[in-house]
Amino acid sequence: MEELYKFLVQQYYIPLYFIVWLVAVFKYQSYFDTPLKYFPVYLMYTFLTELLGYFIKYHEDFQFFSDERYNWHNVIIYNIYSVITFVFFYYIYWRVLKIAKHKKWVQYGTIIAMLSYVVSLFFQDPLHMNLYYADLLASTILLVLIGLYFKEKKDEGPLQPMKYNLMFWTSLGLVVFHLIFPYLFVIGYEAPKIWAKYQLRQVLQVLILFMYGSFLLGFLVSKRKAFR
Repeated sequence: MEELYKFLVQQYYIPLYFIVWLVAVFKYQSYFDTPLKYFPVYLMYTFLTELLGYFIKYHEDFQFFSDERYNWHNVIIYNIYSVITFVFFYYIYWRVLKIAKHKKWVQYGTIIAMLSYVVSLFFQDPLHMNLYYADLLASTILLVLIGLYFKEKKDEGPLQPMKYNLMFWTSLGLVVFHLIFPYLFVIGYEAPKIWAKYQLRQVLQVLILFMYGSFLLGFLVSKRKAFR
């Protein structure tokens, strides 16, 4: 019981993933036939990844490495998670964007982002460190795609209130998170003293709370006819 309490206090954002997943499943009827129809699968994958990451770090039975220097390292699952996350959201914006030129840009952006992860493997060890430069490039590409989405929405005019559009809330959460998160990782690896001094891990957790809070609000208020 004590361990559960400590887990909920220290890793409070992990239960949030599960709560958002529950709401996503409950509200599935409002977006089941949209490009976001696989969102609940992604949310459960996120929850399970974070849960596994916690157990690898704090429980010997789940550790990947026998060497005591690295037995708490769980970064490989997050590197895989990053690739899957970006491919997932690139696919969503490829489906949502209507202009053919913009769809082409999604394809080019996806290729560039994936190549950046491949190139990073020659300079960084994915078993022991985040591929943070590839994350930075992939985040930048995702922000460009979201910008294209908002541009198309603006050009369409106010057909439906944006506050009822699940894509709006999803995009809002992604924008705020990806504007900042990759730079935090760069600082964490390249300037660890600054990371520790300014407690940037807490900033990262606040960004996670905002992003998933935005997803949650979107599920709660969205209406099918307003989706785009």
